[in-house]
Amino acid sequence: MATNPEQHSSQESYPEKGPTAVAVLDERRRVALAEIDNAPFSWFHVKVCLVAGVGFFTDAYDIFAINIAATMLGYVYGHTNNQLSTNQSLGVKVATPVGNLVGQLLFGWLADILGRKRMYGVELMIMIVATFGQALAGQAPAVNILAVIIVWRFIMGIGIGGDYPLSAIISSEFAATRSRGRLMTAVFAAQGWGQFSAALVGIIVVEAYKDAILEAPFPCVYPVDHTWRLLIGLGCVPGVIALYFRLTIPETPRFTMDIERNVAQATADIENVLTSGKYVVDEDAPVLRVKAPKATRADFTAYFGQWKNMKILIGTAYSWFALDIAFYGLGLNSSIILTAINFGSPTGNKTTSLYVYENLYNICVGNLILSVAGLIPGYWVSFLFIDSWGRKPIQLMGFTILTVLFVIMGFAYDKLNATTSGRGAFVFLYCLTNFFQNFGPNTTTFVIPGEAFPTRYRSTAHGISAASGKLGAVISQVGFARLVNIGGTNKFVKHIMEIFALFMLTGIFSTLLIPETKQRTLEDISNEEQEGYIKGAPVVAS
Repeated sequence: MATNPEQHSSQESYPEKGPTAVAVLDERRRVALAEIDNAPFSWFHVKVCLVAGVGFFTDAYDIFAINIAATMLGYVYGHTNNQLSTNQSLGVKVATPVGNLVGQLLFGWLADILGRKRMYGVELMIMIVATFGQALAGQAPAVNILAVIIVWRFIMGIGIGGDYPLSAIISSEFAATRSRGRLMTAVFAAQGWGQFSAALVGIIVVEAYKDAILEAPFPCVYPVDHTWRLLIGLGCVPGVIALYFRLTIPETPRFTMDIERNVAQATADIENVLTSGKYVVDEDAPVLRVKAPKATRADFTAYFGQWKNMKILIGTAYSWFALDIAFYGLGLNSSIILTAINFGSPTGNKTTSLYVYENLYNICVGNLILSVAGLIPGYWVSFLFIDSWGRKPIQLMGFTILTVLFVIMGFAYDKLNATTSGRGAFVFLYCLTNFFQNFGPNTTTFVIPGEAFPTRYRSTAHGISAASGKLGAVISQVGFARLVNIGGTNKFVKHIMEIFALFMLTGIFSTLLIPETKQRTLEDISNEEQEGYIKGAPVVAS
């Protein structure tokens, strides 16, 4: 809890009881919220963006590095054609989304109960330990290394999952109304750089071990074993750098005001944070709690029992579910898709060290191209338009264009794959899907749930929405693994694209349930009356 020398007098200046005290505090709350909503952009906002963004950079690196590492693991631990079996590949890829689902629900709920600050940093510590654990995983007579990696990736996924609601809510609750969308998008856009960095580090590591790979007997077990450990293990470095700043970030005044119900404390915190970016902890300061809406099971039922509120949660949750069916279906299998169309595949004898090197190098380069050509630009075009064009139009546009692109990629797959120019056209369309996922629903499904609900349920609802997305990711991974080889190796890819098109189409309809949130205060979006929000005078908490 923060305080300053003037705080005690300001707390004591409130009338102790009666309607006057209630009216004074109710007005003071609205003034304090307006101060946040109208605050000029400052270094503190930049700090929030950087601290939250580094987490998402790490998230994306750790999630999508396995797309490259899975091929490396195949050369070292694969017993069939020097690649992981379908179940092994599925296990290492799906473990993290399953952990994400658990972490998003758990940390989303805990952040609304215990506070954003108390949870922020805990999820990053889980990610750091689990990432380091993967890099040190070993084989033993009674231990299968792939099973160990799967367990560590599940634990890492819990930490990554917790980062979604926490970073979204912290950035949204500190942001000014006019720039909230851009601030949240900038945080989320760090994902693109994380995916890019995973591919870049992959290239660097493969090049560093080039001579060792070329000199080693096929399948180059020892040097390739080094490459995947470095690729995965380096993912904990940005997390370590960001940890201190996460542990020292202040509690959001909205949590202090609306969940701890300590209006006087929150107003002092706002003054300190917005002027100096710092706050002071005083454990002896009295806690004055007002009577205001409190999160309970009955209150949750009453709030979401209203269709106007429930439809928003349905809209945010299903839109994220539909989006992640395709986003993770592509993102975690891009190497398979590029191989299926023979784009950049090495030629020559597959049982030589040269082939191993060229295959690993081309996979890294292919993922790098996809990041630069589609993923990163999409995030930053969203950044430019999200506060002017709006969230809902961007999401509708994205789902519509993605539907068209997947229809073309699916139904024209055989013709495109028949020629070299056709394969180039397929990769171009693939990059466009990455672009319109990010200049579209991948960004807005993160932003809208961080705005559309009252403070006492904002993190919980964001966690539910995000977990729905990861449920889609899990279903996509399992479905992709089971379907992709029907009719022959990678022969079902075209039909998978058609399935993705169907889910993008359904996302258009779920988007219609979502309100436009641009240039509106968080309290206005919450569908709750703000005048008279405080219904009782403060009492000293025990």
